[in-house]
Amino acid sequence: MRLMVFFDLPTTSKAHKRAYTQFRKFLIKDGYDMLQWSVYARIVNGTDDAKTHLKRLVSHLPKEGSVRCLQVSEKQFTAMKILVGEKTYQEKQVNGSQFLLF
Repeated sequence: MRLMVFFDLPTTSKAHKRAYTQFRKFLIKDGYDMLQWSVYARIVNGTDDAKTHLKRLVSHLPKEGSVRCLQVSEKQFTAMKILVGEKTYQEKQVNGSQFLLF
């Protein structure tokens, strides 16, 4: 299962830029990989893990801007079509067939 985060944050002032940087650094530290500008995704182990990471995400939200989160299955994520460009390094390294189920 994957959590995808889409965001559009203002960067017009120094405070806005700082909030953007802090949020982006949180995403990276929490295990999210950048798919493209302002779109990050991370692998989660089921619904309970997704809820845990969603709570962490909510606790680190900036005060302004737009942030959205989408939970998709691994099958849905791997069915995503890339119309222009290439898979990211992380997408090339880890695919749906490499997961272990416990």
